[in-house]
Amino acid sequence: MRDDPGYGVLTDAQWDALAPLIEQCRPPHKTEHKDLRRTIEAIVWRHTNGAKWRSIPPHLGPWWMAAQTFIRWSRHGVWDRLLELAQHRDGIKLGMAFLDGTTIRAHQKAAGAAKKGDLQRSATSVKRLAAHAAVSPPRLVS
Repeated sequence: MRDDPGYGVLTDAQWDALAPLIEQCRPPHKTEHKDLRRTIEAIVWRHTNGAKWRSIPPHLGPWWMAAQTFIRWSRHGVWDRLLELAQHRDGIKLGMAFLDGTTIRAHQKAAGAAKKGDLQRSATSVKRLAAHAAVSPPRLVS
């Protein structure tokens, strides 16, 4: 257990289970993190919320530190090793998730935009046509 409170992202029990795994697979650094838990919680917060790096709350530390750590550890394969260690240790349990930084964007037409050749009238043009039909004389059909 830690003497100081956590940062609201991971519980003390979660951190106690995760910290030894992180120590086993993280790359050696010239300097140690001042507060590795805070940085990891910032990374988890960012991925949980789908936010941009700059949106990380200030109490989780500088956004650039979390981004830099995530990118550096991705290049070194730390996240893959961490997932493998977690799988071998306890197996994947319900509620566990491991995210990567991939973003898949869909084309605008995948969201229901009009297809080529479809005739769609805007609400303004429909109102104009209705007003024109209302004032025009009736057609005689013979």
